[in-house]
Amino acid sequence: MEQSVSPEEIKATEEEKGKVQSVVEEAVETVSEVEPELTDDTAADDDLTEDSEDGTGLKIKDQFMGKITKLSLAGALVDIGQDIPAAIHITQIPRPEGQEAVNNIHDLLQIGQEVQVWVKKIKDGRIELTMIKPFDLEWREIKKDMVVKGTVVRMEKFGVFVEIGAERPGLIHISELAHSYVKQPSDIMKDGDEVEAQVLEVNRRKKQIKLSIKALQPEPEKEESSSPAVARPVSARAMQLKEARTSTDQTEKPRRPKKTTRKRADINSEGITMSFTDENTTGEAEPTAMEIAIREAMEKAKARNKSDKKKAAVSKEQEDILSRTLSSKSN
Repeated sequence: MEQSVSPEEIKATEEEKGKVQSVVEEAVETVSEVEPELTDDTAADDDLTEDSEDGTGLKIKDQFMGKITKLSLAGALVDIGQDIPAAIHITQIPRPEGQEAVNNIHDLLQIGQEVQVWVKKIKDGRIELTMIKPFDLEWREIKKDMVVKGTVVRMEKFGVFVEIGAERPGLIHISELAHSYVKQPSDIMKDGDEVEAQVLEVNRRKKQIKLSIKALQPEPEKEESSSPAVARPVSARAMQLKEARTSTDQTEKPRRPKKTTRKRADINSEGITMSFTDENTTGEAEPTAMEIAIREAMEKAKARNKSDKKKAAVSKEQEDILSRTLSSKSN
């Protein structure tokens, strides 16, 4: 036997359905409004404010445990215990390893699921959340000359990388580790060391953060002696050497003797002048092959000259004998 339903019960059921439908439509509308504003992460970061504009007392990066109350193609509504709606965009939901390309919200979240979220933005009477843990230092928060603390995570020959809670580690060049000379970073630090450094330069476009430890250290003072220098006693030997050097510098340095040659000429019987280089002033020079040949030729010429003279003397003597003989016969 079928149970009859009164008209009052039917009316109450329809009213309940109408309320639920209105809530769903409002949730979908809220998430749809959030979607176009969160497609550009950079623009969203630039609009972040530290304090709530709606007097809720919330701050950027505040952490909550929330419950998923509604899903849509753009994202989900999350109950974090606040009076104003809180939504999370699908781009702010981390993907499991190996499922980076998943874009179906139902594969990532479920209604009633509890999630850990952080406040990303507060604007126009709603809260925008993220399930991706924010960095301790956003790019907009890193300023030149600010002092940061971090941990050494990697060491290279040219410097060390320090994790400071930003998107990228900061680099301390080896020249910025200390005022004194550092041959290699491992001489003064190691992985895991806690350091304090000053920001020298930050480049958001290149994702670079340059740090310096040296900038926080006082410059070493130059040692300057206020008292006059005390003269050290000089030994007698040192004085003699000094006087000898002084006298040597004042006197003219002796000139080195030039290598001079003396030419010796001999005239042979044929009237040819023969000359060769004799020994120099520094010692007997070793005769060259040409000089040896000339000497031999001269000796042969001298020998011929002596022979000719001897023959001439014999011939003259014979003439004298012949002349005397003839004169005696004529008498």
